[in-house]
Amino acid sequence: MTEHPPACCAPSSSSAAPALLTVGTRPGATGVHAAPGHHPPRSRAVARTIPLPGGRFLMGTDDAEGFPADGEGPVREITLRPFRIDPTAVTNAQFATFAKATGYVTDAERFGFSFVFEQFTPPALARSAQRVQATPWWVVVPGADWRHPYGPESDVGALQNHPVVHVSWHDAQAYCDWSGTRLPTEAEWEFAARGGLAQARYPWGDELTPGGRHQCNIWQGEFPARNTGADGHLATAPVKAFRPNGYGLYNVAGNVWEWCADWFSADFHVTGPRTDPAGPPQGTSRVMRGGSHMCHHSYCNRYRVAARSSNTPDSSAGNIGFRVAAD
Repeated sequence: MTEHPPACCAPSSSSAAPALLTVGTRPGATGVHAAPGHHPPRSRAVARTIPLPGGRFLMGTDDAEGFPADGEGPVREITLRPFRIDPTAVTNAQFATFAKATGYVTDAERFGFSFVFEQFTPPALARSAQRVQATPWWVVVPGADWRHPYGPESDVGALQNHPVVHVSWHDAQAYCDWSGTRLPTEAEWEFAARGGLAQARYPWGDELTPGGRHQCNIWQGEFPARNTGADGHLATAPVKAFRPNGYGLYNVAGNVWEWCADWFSADFHVTGPRTDPAGPPQGTSRVMRGGSHMCHHSYCNRYRVAARSSNTPDSSAGNIGFRVAAD
């Protein structure tokens, strides 16, 4: 297995200056600000999800490309009860409906900043703004949030069918509370992402580009200097870009990181439950799965279906989104 690289490709809010973090900080807050009584019919939210049978599957990997420090292995047999999951990540249009109905304010909006990749920021700002020390391609951009993904002068008008980004775990949980859904557990996410393929490296098989055809939205070129966009996208792609996997899920590799319900641990699963596991009872970071459009084999080879990452639940960035599940 390969060595664990420096911090993965989604920064934590703790990477920013303490002075910035005091803006909008709400100690002890849950992040749920949806107005009571403003819930859509449950059938509308759940109707978008697809039923999966659950059952037994092999979770994790001992692949030589894996990262031991992430806790990708060992391979273990997991049993899941039936559940439902959205075939796509939540879109900007869907999140806008939620925000309009409830007046919800995201963590990034309350903090007053979020993280934007340097190539998507105005040159003057990219030259002068604060950077994340370990990953200097991440720029702290005041005014960046889900409505303004590249900074206050940008908007999502042309990105309605793209995944919502700059959403924290708290924000994703609030959307779920409003819509009558929930975040998938990490085990459910991996079962769904595998699409019925046992121990395949990717949701479609073991080759990254079978027959020379791109199957996902990841970094093409040399990271972080040059993205050729050979897969058709430089930033996020529409949520139904590329072919779905065997269970009908789109973009479970690349595009945006997706929050899961679980607290993250690199070793809890080694001896943890094998039936409907839900992660450790507590922690400091939440699991993220799937990689993003910024992942590249040389840096963040985490678009593999068994790959894992995590972030603090108040963190947001231009490559973090989520999809929902239901019982």
